[in-house]
Amino acid sequence: MRVVSLVPSLTEAVAVSAPGLLAGATDWCDRPAGLDVVRVGGTKNPDVPGILALNPDLVIANEEENRAPDLDALRAAGVRVLVTEVRALPQAFRELERVLVDGCGLARPRWLAEAESAWAELRPPERSLPAVVPVWRRPWMVLGRDTFAGDLLRRLGVRQVYAGHHDRYPRVPLDELRASGAALVVLPDEPYRFTADDGPEAFPGLPCALVSGRHLTWYGPSLAEAPAVIGAALRAALR
Repeated sequence: MRVVSLVPSLTEAVAVSAPGLLAGATDWCDRPAGLDVVRVGGTKNPDVPGILALNPDLVIANEEENRAPDLDALRAAGVRVLVTEVRALPQAFRELERVLVDGCGLARPRWLAEAESAWAELRPPERSLPAVVPVWRRPWMVLGRDTFAGDLLRRLGVRQVYAGHHDRYPRVPLDELRASGAALVVLPDEPYRFTADDGPEAFPGLPCALVSGRHLTWYGPSLAEAPAVIGAALRAALR
């Protein structure tokens, strides 16, 4: 089987489970380190003719990260396209099994069971801390309703101030974010690469947790480490 992945987290999931399956991946697919496959452009602007030239048996994509016209063009050319939707942790586990077992014909990988165990072993948080979670700057955008990252944070005791917003990634002016009542700011290093300087500059006086975007937003092998990695970042910010 020849697989092309248009989603970095799914690229990692397939490459770790069965390295020889991947024929192509996007320019943003940087895990696992040293991945040697044909690059087919970005997630939003893939090289459709280049993908077709690879003669893939399956293209894996995501409804949020990839554009419907590109996926439609691949289907029109006769390519099987599997599109995932991931907005909560249980859904991530189901979709990973669908991609790897149903889509790629693999045995269920051990790392997936380890990831499920890592999250199942979490004790319910003793308290829930209100937080804003920016994902972009210029303009400021934050996590809103119905997001995978928001579900992970909720399980770790972080209550998003904008979880009830009608948009999934609302644009919110900085002065409104500062007045939101948040007791914590969570700053991932992707998709916008927030650094340790961004928090004190934009949110003076508020504790800021700088977290790994891969562990917060990717659904793949990183899920096994995510509770410990994100939890450590949150604890460090609140000391």
